[in-house]
Order: sequence, then C-alpha cells, then structure tokens
Amino acid sequence: MQRRHFITTALAGTGGLLLAQQQLLAALLQQPAYKITMLGKDAGIFTEKGGTILFVMGKEGIITVDAQFPEQSQHLIDELKKRSGQPFRLLINTHHHYDHTAGNISFKGVAEHVLAHENSLKNQQNVAIAQKTEDKQLYPDQTYGSVWNEKAAGFSYALHYFGAGHTNGDSLVYFKKQGIVHMGDLVFNRRHPFVDRSAGANINSWISVLDKAMQQFPDKTVFVFGHAAEGYQVTGSKTDLKAFQTYLKNLLSFTAAHIAAGKSKEELLKATEIPGSPEWKGDGIERPLTAAYEELTATTK
Repeated sequence: MQRRHFITTALAGTGGLLLAQQQLLAALLQQPAYKITMLGKDAGIFTEKGGTILFVMGKEGIITVDAQFPEQSQHLIDELKKRSGQPFRLLINTHHHYDHTAGNISFKGVAEHVLAHENSLKNQQNVAIAQKTEDKQLYPDQTYGSVWNEKAAGFSYALHYFGAGHTNGDSLVYFKKQGIVHMGDLVFNRRHPFVDRSAGANINSWISVLDKAMQQFPDKTVFVFGHAAEGYQVTGSKTDLKAFQTYLKNLLSFTAAHIAAGKSKEELLKATEIPGSPEWKGDGIERPLTAAYEELTATTK
C-alpha cells in the first residue's frame, strides 16, 4: 500500500512523464505484494501478511505449513498451481492463531487433510466460538499428541510437540530430506513476541522447548520463523534459536528482579529494553513484560 500510494502521488504531481516512465510505473503497480523465496529445488517460503508459510513440492503432491489469511493463502495456492501440477496433499498448522489459520478456508476442497496438534485444534475452536467465526474456519481433521511421523506421497516429515511455549499447541514441523524445520511462532527473530497465556503459553517452558529443538535437529538445519523484525530474516540457524532463548531468559530475569525489588507491573512496563538482549527493539515490549510478570507472580502467590 505504501508503494502504491507513493507511485500514485508521483504520477499526480508530474504531468510530463515520458511514456517509458509511465510503463515502468504501471509494471510496478502490477507486481504482487507477496514474495516467494526458494530454500532449495523443492521447498520455499511465502511471505505477505501474517506468519511465514513453508511449502514443499514433491512428485506426488504439495505440503504447506500455515496459511496466513484467506486472500494471502489464495495467492499461494494460485502460485503453486503454476509451479506444480500436483495436488495439495496436506496443510499443517503450527498453531491456532488467526494469522496462521484464517487462510485455512482457502484450502477447503483443495487440500486432502489439515493437520495440527490436538491443543491447536481446541484453541482454534474456542476462539472461533467466542468470536462467532465458525463459518470461516477449516479445522484440522488430523491431530496428534507428542509426535507425528509419516512417509506418504513421496514425503518424509515429522511434527514434534515439546511442551507449552508461545501457546500450549505449538508444532515444530521437520522435513528431513530438505533439512528444514518450521518453528511457527516459537521464534520471533529480533522481534518482541506475543505470549498467549490465554492459550496456555509459558515462558519458562518455552525456554526448555528451544533446548529440545536444538538437541533434536541437525546443526545444518534451516529454521523457518513465524515472524522477524524489519531488517532480519524469517529463516535462520541454531544461533538464532539460542539468541531468542537467551532473550526469554533475560526477560524472566529482568522481570523477577523488578518483582523482588517490590516494583509494580506499571513500573515494569516503563522499560524500553530487555537488558542483555539489545537486538530486540521497537514496539511490543509490553506484551512479553506483561506475560512474564503474570507468570512469575502467579507462581509466587
């Protein structure tokens, strides 16, 4: 939208643009807002609006991980249909949040199955009922508890649940051949995270989840993150997982020190930085601080 506004304003303010310039501007306006970045011959990520989508194209079908919003997921479906003549075998949701599952509905009648952790399904249903949006949902028809391993349609993939983190239903989705793990929102790369305590999030457990992830997967694994701050990537390595884990540890330590000093939640929320993690900047710091305060005061009462 910013690009379109800029170009439209430029056109309005210059009456004498040459034809070549006008054609160039028209071409820019027609460029899609989304971006596809390949991570190999058969796997890539889709970014537009919402959580990062991972897709893997096999000889017998396509698997996608997360769905953003309806308009964005339709963009993805249309684009992958151009690139592959194979059917959509499976849509996986890393967790239930709207920016990852609202686009599920575009896969209705397109994907053979939708898969998620059992708590993700419950959370999605609870939110939809509360918001009266059940008619806009495509719920998972397959769920699991701890581990889901499958070799089907030319794919070998696994889903792991290591405990509560960002929510109580976060899946880590591993494609062994491609060497890729989608972390969902278990990693916010240099961006202050949302900690959904209403859906069972727990920061202390989240730290352990990241330990398990670093132990479970090979060192050369490419990790896909749900979100990243401006100027940072939505893919990375174990170094980025470790950095985010350190951020969470610093968040709890900083908050615990405030509580021990007898300071109020309102005083805590005046902070503009998490000591020890200066790379995490910008808006949203009040979200993790509030969650950390509530988690720590709940356990000390």
